[in-house]
Amino acid sequence: MAKHGELEGAVLAVLWDTSDGATARDVLAALPRPELAITTVLTVLDRLQRKGMVRRTREGRSHRYFAARSREDYLSDVMAEALGRSDDRAAVLARFVGSMPDEDTEALRRLLRRRPT
Repeated sequence: MAKHGELEGAVLAVLWDTSDGATARDVLAALPRPELAITTVLTVLDRLQRKGMVRRTREGRSHRYFAARSREDYLSDVMAEALGRSDDRAAVLARFVGSMPDEDTEALRRLLRRRPT
């Protein structure tokens, strides 16, 4: 899975938070760094599209961009990739679960009880 830089992550966050999609100008306006040029945002959107993270539709002379995958799907893949880099998956899982807040640990317990064996 391709990794994303800080700006790519910020652009994805805007798209994840916008169910109706966004134009490049919408994305630029929503980013915390207004000093960016529109061409920079367009370049990032193009890169994300080539990586399969963004899809676009024609809207007049411009495009409307949408996240191609949900934030949850993306983050799940990131977690699985990180786990897959370990020779001792059990140790990584133990540390991860040990660092989780109690409410996350309880949510994980509930999910594991529901999981078919």
